[in-house]
Amino acid sequence: MSDIDAIELEILRSQLEHVAEEMGEVLIRGAYSPNITERRDCSTALFDARGRMVAQAEHIPVHLGAMPEAVAAVLERDPQPGDVFILNDPFQGGTHLPDVTLVSPITHDGKIVAYAVSRAHHADVGGMTPGSMPAGAREIQQEGLRLPPVRLREGGSPNEDVEALLLANVRNPEKRKADLRAQIGANERAEQRLRELLGDRDDLQSIYDAVIEYSRQRMCAELAEIPDGEYHATDVLEGDGTSDEDIPVEVTVTVSGETLTVDFTGTASTVPGNVNAPLAVAKSAVYFVLRCVTDPDIPPNHGCYEPVTVHAPEDSLLNPKPPAAVVGGNVETSQRVTDVVFAALSEAAPDRVPAQGQGTMNNLIVGSSSFTYYETIAGGAGANPDSDGLSGVQVGMTNTLNTPVEALEGEYPLKVDRYALRDGTGGDGTYRGGDGLVRSITLEEPATVSLLTDRRRNAPKGAAGGGAGTVGRNLVDGEAVGAKVTRDVPAGTTVTVETPGGGGYGPSADGAENEE
Repeated sequence: MSDIDAIELEILRSQLEHVAEEMGEVLIRGAYSPNITERRDCSTALFDARGRMVAQAEHIPVHLGAMPEAVAAVLERDPQPGDVFILNDPFQGGTHLPDVTLVSPITHDGKIVAYAVSRAHHADVGGMTPGSMPAGAREIQQEGLRLPPVRLREGGSPNEDVEALLLANVRNPEKRKADLRAQIGANERAEQRLRELLGDRDDLQSIYDAVIEYSRQRMCAELAEIPDGEYHATDVLEGDGTSDEDIPVEVTVTVSGETLTVDFTGTASTVPGNVNAPLAVAKSAVYFVLRCVTDPDIPPNHGCYEPVTVHAPEDSLLNPKPPAAVVGGNVETSQRVTDVVFAALSEAAPDRVPAQGQGTMNNLIVGSSSFTYYETIAGGAGANPDSDGLSGVQVGMTNTLNTPVEALEGEYPLKVDRYALRDGTGGDGTYRGGDGLVRSITLEEPATVSLLTDRRRNAPKGAAGGGAGTVGRNLVDGEAVGAKVTRDVPAGTTVTVETPGGGGYGPSADGAENEE
């Protein structure tokens, strides 16, 4: 640790986290698309000059855990003061193509002292279907424009060629341009606030080191309380968009003193469809679980993750190579990774692990050449040893809000017919699982509909004798369709998504254990 005392360290840590939170507020208020302004499908963070995360806003877990890979990719491109890098390539620091990341060096006295990072899900980045999330994609080129780390601004001046290339390949380019401007504004706010925080100080790196070491020590202390051993779990994804066959996800978690190793050997090889997930996404899911089963007050930064090692075999579902399709891996496979790591740790620390939540983001994408609507629809959370699961909430790797009916109908040619809880869909138990939702919309003009969902056949499991939640359903004009599907539909079509309930915890009131 440095010479910074405990009180000063806490003040400085809070100030850094406030900078990251303020970045998020600037992005949300400055963006145009409802996916960012209403649903808040975006994340912001600060990194030190070495590329280590030092502070993050409490935004989207799958964004934040993968951000270090983006900064590492930018550092390989020799960033200079005044540059702003843009990227979305899942094989070079991204998660999936709609998540566009901006990385900006922050300077003080002419020297790079930090990096501001913003990531936002753009409603369209090109590709074979509106919304850039086609259920049947077999290669990443079908999912949209792929950007390695390139300079959107160079030495403070806009790189108009890069922006022109990007906007020429997306639907509704003016809206995408406005959202990019909001991200740039968020990064600029970070530079402004960090310079104010520094003032005449010249010990910023010492501050970073102290904040990171503090988190590392606290995480190590938490891991030391988990019994040593190897813990295993398996689960499945319900198809990849090209086939309905279940896809296995397997994990071995090894706890040894103050370290944790997570090995996904045994997981399926790379699949033809789009549920492959870059290793950075798998790491994000592991980090999220770790945060959930340890003290939530540990400051989230690079120090939390230093004691953790994550391995997935090359050319596997969780470590694919180009040109594998990956858009569903970020949203659906990340959820299943979360479930299996929780399940493995439930043997080691049962009092810290809830029953399974809905285990899917229920991605609904509707669009045409004139509009793109994207939503992840909430469902039931799993019950835990102390309370019922929450109903109608996001679980796992997403942390977004919904799109209010008024905003949805005002922005898009869609009408909401029904939006309500699915009463009784949570699993039975001493504590009940949370209920799922039903959302039904009618299209007012022809469009393409894509659904990327899961838990339509395999229900979320209960824990400690609790019952399973109810599976979800997708319907188009009342006809049940698969978990992952893309269709062109006429005006007047009604699309209904019924989301899963969460699992129950403990035996039900009559003392009988439920089947899972």
